[in-house]
Amino acid sequence: MTNKLLKVAIVGRPNVGKSALFNRICKKKISIVDEAEGVTRDRLYAVTDLFGFPFQVIDTGGINARSKAEFNDEVKRQAEIAIEEADVLILVVDNQVGITDLDQEVAKLLLRTKKPLCLAINKIDSPKHEQEMHPFQSLGIKKMVAVSAAQNWHIAELLETALENVPRVSSEEIKAATSMAIVGRPNVGKSSLLNYLLNEERCIVSPIPGTTRDSIDVEFVYEDEPFTLIDTAGIRRKHAEHDVVDKFAAIRTERAIERADVCLLMLDAERGLTVQDKKIANTIEESGKGCILLFNKWDLVKGFRMEHCLKAVEEQVPFLRHCPTLFISAKTGRNVEKILPIVKQVREASTTRIPTHQLNKFIGDALQKNHPPMVMGKRLRIYYMAQVSVEPPVFVLFVNHPHLMTESYKKYLYNQFREEYQFQGCPIRLYLKGKEKSKSSKDDNESNIS
Repeated sequence: MTNKLLKVAIVGRPNVGKSALFNRICKKKISIVDEAEGVTRDRLYAVTDLFGFPFQVIDTGGINARSKAEFNDEVKRQAEIAIEEADVLILVVDNQVGITDLDQEVAKLLLRTKKPLCLAINKIDSPKHEQEMHPFQSLGIKKMVAVSAAQNWHIAELLETALENVPRVSSEEIKAATSMAIVGRPNVGKSSLLNYLLNEERCIVSPIPGTTRDSIDVEFVYEDEPFTLIDTAGIRRKHAEHDVVDKFAAIRTERAIERADVCLLMLDAERGLTVQDKKIANTIEESGKGCILLFNKWDLVKGFRMEHCLKAVEEQVPFLRHCPTLFISAKTGRNVEKILPIVKQVREASTTRIPTHQLNKFIGDALQKNHPPMVMGKRLRIYYMAQVSVEPPVFVLFVNHPHLMTESYKKYLYNQFREEYQFQGCPIRLYLKGKEKSKSSKDDNESNIS
């Protein structure tokens, strides 16, 4: 088994269609595509495949050394890092605009790396226009392919040409990684945490809220275990979404939660839990994802005890009382080294299966301690309990009549179950299943008690 994936970087000047091409190669909309120049700032990672051979594709911000735009130097540095770590490079140019001075500068930069390089001439959408690509031979790149990211034309041909004579690894040889999404409000320190964990400047860090606009995937290895870190754009309140890019960023964050195994929910220790933080926590629980609570900027907090912080959070979001909590400083590194070992524990908990005989012993003990109350002359009977799935762990209680389960007894069973099996950091689902319906019994059904 190996953790090494072939890396293909998509590079070029601003607004030539790099992100559109990235999405086509990935076969899904990951990178934000917008007419405005400079929408992509950090480098984005995604795993895709070509005829069964997986590889990692990297989208980069547009390289423009002359631009005075905000974050331009940081964008250029991110692109340069992607070029350095990539195994194969794809330079994207715009056929409708033609060759520009910037195209020539970027081509020279890429040719100096001596890495496999392919030229993607974008916005050519039919064979009759392929003769228009000949002037681009002056860039000095031997491999050239006419493509249209918008029309999904010649994408496979581009990849075949770019990956020609490059060693590939089959999907069976790739070890599955644990994915973590760093989520929270804007400017709470998510990108700073990612950079500290990786010990490199992988994401642009700025005190300006909303610097990160896309979800950034980063692959790395910790104690021989592969991980994927997803840095996300902060979720803002609806009225703060001033433009369409912010709205796309909020959608990307929700999708990042959906595809993560474990979410790192970052809170600003100085401000505590806000309404928006509660919504994010509820989204994590509803998605069935593991969660670790991180109080960031704890080095700036004076005169407030950790217990008080925790109590306030647990009272407002009950799910969080079952989640591991760390008081950290992404800036100084306080307690950051404890995060990944806890991620492994939460991931292990979410994939745990409990044998049916153990669950039945648990139910027997719980019934002995506290019998279900009588409801209109009838008492709930629990026949047995079984686990039906993991991630999140889902359990079914087979009973006589689900409607006899009172709210207080639901809470009792849930709390007893948490006390017995912990499942630290991950939501659990407990369902009731009644006997098969008969003509004389119309109240037997299924219900959720989590």
